[in-house]
Amino acid sequence: MRADLALDTSAAAAARPAKSGFRWVVLTLCFLIYLVAGADRANIGVVVPYMKKEFELSNTDIGALASLFYIGYAIIQVPFSLIYQRFGVRWPFSLAMIATSIATFFMGFAGSALQLKIGRAALGVAEGPINIGILTIINRWFPPQEKGTATGVFMASIKAAPALVPPLCAFIIYHFGWREVFFVFAVPGFVLAAAWLLMVRDTPQGSRFVSDIELDQIETGRGGAAPGKPVPVHKEMPLLDRLIRVRACTPLSTTRDVLRSWDVWACAIGYFFMVGIAYAIMTWVPTYLVTVKKYPLFAMGFVASTPWIGAIIGNVLGGLISDKLLGGRRKPMMLLTSAATIVTMYGLIYSPADPWLLALLFTATGLLLNLGYSTFLVYPMGLTAKEKTPLAAAIVNTGGSLGGAFAPFVVGVVLDWASWDAVFLFLASTSLLTFLAVVSMREPILRTTASKPARR
Repeated sequence: MRADLALDTSAAAAARPAKSGFRWVVLTLCFLIYLVAGADRANIGVVVPYMKKEFELSNTDIGALASLFYIGYAIIQVPFSLIYQRFGVRWPFSLAMIATSIATFFMGFAGSALQLKIGRAALGVAEGPINIGILTIINRWFPPQEKGTATGVFMASIKAAPALVPPLCAFIIYHFGWREVFFVFAVPGFVLAAAWLLMVRDTPQGSRFVSDIELDQIETGRGGAAPGKPVPVHKEMPLLDRLIRVRACTPLSTTRDVLRSWDVWACAIGYFFMVGIAYAIMTWVPTYLVTVKKYPLFAMGFVASTPWIGAIIGNVLGGLISDKLLGGRRKPMMLLTSAATIVTMYGLIYSPADPWLLALLFTATGLLLNLGYSTFLVYPMGLTAKEKTPLAAAIVNTGGSLGGAFAPFVVGVVLDWASWDAVFLFLASTSLLTFLAVVSMREPILRTTASKPARR
């Protein structure tokens, strides 16, 4: 254990409350931080028509703006996972949040297409460590039977951002201008970075806000089980287990084990395509609504937010189903979401003109796309030892980041040469590839024993 963590732990032990549920406060802060980060990346989707006009950008240029963010985001993932392993999460995470706000502020001053591209790449590099940092905190602060729910809530934040951003951006643009969008969105990150430093420690053992009872629940996952009794992470579902290839797995405990695991790489491949679909929608749907459906500004803002309303529900609901109804199994929701997205992407070819009907279709699309979205990030937690979870999560999230760079750019290229029908067929085909990648993975099953007596 690092010396600073040992000092935190001993100091916290002397001042613990009698009772607490502080891990949920930590999760709330994670939600708010990633909500702001998501808003910083999503605002460009609404601002694109105004940037396009001012800087005379092509669709390929717009796709490149989206892709540069995710290239920067992908490059930083694995290096920063090693920084977290070496120095902990608290300070590096806070610095990443501050850098994200600075990069967002810079975007408002861009005077050329080149400066826009530099700003987006810098935003990706700055924001990249935030996801891995939060996943590391969730893995350390929550027992196994709550990790799916916690990750679902966390991932709902990134989908809440695009639901809130279009109407807010429309208001700012209407009253001030497109540059002011970036100035306003840069502010909250500074405040939340300070809150993180004050409230969160790398482990619950180092936090003075966590009681002995809550700490015991986090460490053992007992939740009331008697000492010595087995605490199954998975319920018995023999037929489902055969279909999804459940296997008893030894946790991956070395870097070599993680890098050689097909399950980790297959998860990363599937997440590559899923994130690509999500961020193609985030980047291009506002433009689709303005140029194809001919919606005015505020109608566009309303309809563009609806996929993300469905996404919020889908992430939280998917996490709860995975934890509570499926006994911690992750593959069923991953398979469901990839199969359903094939259908919804194809269905968008025949989307209605009426904004209310289209809003309903987009809401269903967002919900189905996100039922299993967060489980791609929970899955590595069931494969690895805790100290190697940041690396495995970084590999999966790097796959997602590259997908976020790939799909919006390809959509821009397709639109310069073809139609939106071709775009939706392309996205449906990538969801099929996700389904095939998930089929090839094992469902790891781990059982623990509540062997320690409760703390007094």
